Order: sequence, then structure tokens, then C-alpha cells
Amino acid sequence: MTPKELVLEWIKRFNCADISGLVALYAENAINDQVVFEKPMQGRQAIEQMFLIEFGRAQMTCIAEHIFEIQDHAILQWRDPNGLRGCGFFHIQNGLIQHQKGYFDQLSFFRLQGLDIPEQYLS
Repeated sequence: MTPKELVLEWIKRFNCADISGLVALYAENAINDQVVFEKPMQGRQAIEQMFLIEFGRAQMTCIAEHIFEIQDHAILQWRDPNGLRGCGFFHIQNGLIQHQKGYFDQLSFFRLQGLDIPEQYLS
């Protein structure tokens, strides 16, 4: 799979909340670094735990606005049906995601999902 094809498959599995399918797209020692978390998730088990938590508290949908492919990297500009927008960078090696970096506004995510806003945002 090309990086763009892999990201399209990632979106498909994400939109089905197929956690085991998503995790299978990552290398065993992959890093998923979402700027809204204190530290990156390292390894499939940590990435799976992150998806379990996130899909457990919110209904999430990824609508691709643009996907760019540059050698072994893909860049995804996305939105969701509620108006949240973000961007993800994927480094692909041997047909698997080795590193993912994601940017979105978590405060807007909480508000748009109707979730309680954690105290640290309010202080």
C-alpha cells in the first residue's frame, strides 16, 4: 500500500470504530503522538488503549479534506461532522504506520461532543 492508500484504509477503519483493525495498521513499536496528550503513545498496546478510551467516550468520524503523499509520508487534513478540524502526519515504513503526529483542538472536541471539560482547562 502507498502511504495515501494506507491513510484511506486508516480512515475507513477509524470511521467503523474498528480498534483492532486500526491497531493492525501500526508497526509493533509505532509512536502515536497527539499534541493534546502529555506524552506520545509508544507501541501497539498503548495505541490500542488510547483508541479504546477515545472511542469509549465519543462518537468520532474522520472526513478527509485533503491527503498529500510525499515519499514515505502522508499528510491528512480532516474534519468531522460537528465542525472540528485537524491535521495528521503519518510516516509509513514497510506498509505500516511507524509514526503519527496529530493536531486538533481538544477543548473544541470536548465541547462539540458534549463532554465535561477537565478542570485543567478551566484553571
